[in-house]
Amino acid sequence: MHEQIQAYAKRLKLSWVREHYQEIQAESQEEFLLRLFEKEIEQREERKINLLLKSATLPKASGKPFDWKEVRMGADLDQETLYNGRFIENQENAIFYGGVGAGKTYLSTLIGLNVIQHQGKRVKFYTVASLVNELLDANEKGTLSKVFKKIEKLDLLILDELGYIPLHKQGAELLFQVISLCYEKRSIIITTNLQFGEWNHVFGDPILTEAVVDRLIHHSHLVLFNDDSHRLKESMAFQPM
Repeated sequence: MHEQIQAYAKRLKLSWVREHYQEIQAESQEEFLLRLFEKEIEQREERKINLLLKSATLPKASGKPFDWKEVRMGADLDQETLYNGRFIENQENAIFYGGVGAGKTYLSTLIGLNVIQHQGKRVKFYTVASLVNELLDANEKGTLSKVFKKIEKLDLLILDELGYIPLHKQGAELLFQVISLCYEKRSIIITTNLQFGEWNHVFGDPILTEAVVDRLIHHSHLVLFNDDSHRLKESMAFQPM
């Protein structure tokens, strides 16, 4: 009978039941079934979260709580809303602006971890350079559509370190395609050390730069690190929504 139960559980893809059903203690058949289903669901949820965490390729987090005292946000955003990723529900973006070492990458990582673990969101973390390299490689191999399909399945795309290196023309155009693909359909967090007026140094084309900025700031939240608001205000001619 034990082998039969294992065989049926395998056919039904009840992996926890197959290995552990004998461990269940219950006072009635109903309670036994309830605990059995609970354990199976718990394992499936845990397995799902682990797969999401693995595919997200987030940087390792130290476990230290984030220090919010040097961070400024608009009136339409607060710490809880940002950390819990509520902006994702409305397909809104978040732009993290500040100097090197200000905590932009760490906060984006914590947000990614939080929305995966507590909401089962599909997240992917890239440095801008690594994404552009992947796009260029896929374009050369004729597999660009596969990369786009992966991105289309996401709830949140995190693009780290925009501005650290300039992009070649083709790479900039492919990155623009990704941003357009996400526009009003999925959320993006971008971390950058450049004011918007300096983004042309990255994309190398004023028209392309304007198109990128236009798509990103529409339905977006601006988050300032290390109180760089005075520098940013001098270079910006728009108010994020």
